[in-house]
Amino acid sequence: MCHGCILHCGKPRFKSESTFKSFTYTQVLDRWINGKFIKLPKIGEIEIIFHRPIPDGFKVKTCIVSKKADGWYITLSLEDKSVPNNPSIKIVPTVNNSSGLDAVLEGDVFIATSEGELLPSVKAFRKNQDKLVKILQKKSTKKKGSAQRRKLVKKEAKLHQKIARCRKDHHFKASHRLTRIGKKIFFVEDLDLKNLTLRNKAKLDENGKFLPNHQSQKSGLNKSFLDAGFGQFVDILSYIVEKTGGQVIKIKPNYTSQICCNCDAYVLKDLSDRIHDCQACNVGIICRDINAAVNIKRVGLGVFPTIKSRRGKLIIESSDSMSILKEIREFTRSLHRTA
Repeated sequence: MCHGCILHCGKPRFKSESTFKSFTYTQVLDRWINGKFIKLPKIGEIEIIFHRPIPDGFKVKTCIVSKKADGWYITLSLEDKSVPNNPSIKIVPTVNNSSGLDAVLEGDVFIATSEGELLPSVKAFRKNQDKLVKILQKKSTKKKGSAQRRKLVKKEAKLHQKIARCRKDHHFKASHRLTRIGKKIFFVEDLDLKNLTLRNKAKLDENGKFLPNHQSQKSGLNKSFLDAGFGQFVDILSYIVEKTGGQVIKIKPNYTSQICCNCDAYVLKDLSDRIHDCQACNVGIICRDINAAVNIKRVGLGVFPTIKSRRGKLIIESSDSMSILKEIREFTRSLHRTA
């Protein structure tokens, strides 16, 4: 007789009706869709509003019915065998067809480009944070399961949906704005957002009392990272750029904000320092984030200096003296002249 292993997983949680918000039809027939109506099995004929018409030659494969804060939605997945699955994109990055992007959390700036442009941020969560707090405070005073609590839960869900849609709309508009500058290659930071938004570890003294670990400052930074949604922005930017025949490349952003983009000098900065002022060259005073964006572009083009750390000291090896680097240096000087 075989005895299986028993795992202690706790008591099963109660599943309410709000737990299940979607179901899928894995096989859809063409006769289900008739004009502005769709006939779903076990449900019947439903009038729907199409976001866009179904193009000719495409076949509807699956149907997902989902419930959101403002109503029900139907998602149809289409298939066209004439469209290639993985289109081959081979573009050689150069100074003229590439751009570097640096993520910014300071002030009202969202993205800094290597061309000297600062894209504004939307800060959807922070602008609606006070409204959300008032709803949560009212909800905490209501009895669970009551009609008043359900109304506040629905109001809270609609506000969260508004915040998410506002952020996503901003990402699409920023992505389209970047593609209009005529670049084909975009170098972005390869950020580990999961680790960047972790809480600081607790610190204890000899008696077991908690010491200050600066979590209050870190919480504000975590909120700004999550509110900006850089991960979603990179995904949307990749989708928009690939439609135009371009490509988004992630690169490591190590030391890109500390190295001068003109002379490769090491200029130490804190997070509070928002300008780049190199005393070793004549690049002048430029925005710290633009300097980082230019260096991100240099990393993507392979002309960023090699940096080694020995006994706590940084050793900067000279970068390749290529024509690409000379063009970048001329560009940085023009940034200072126009500032």
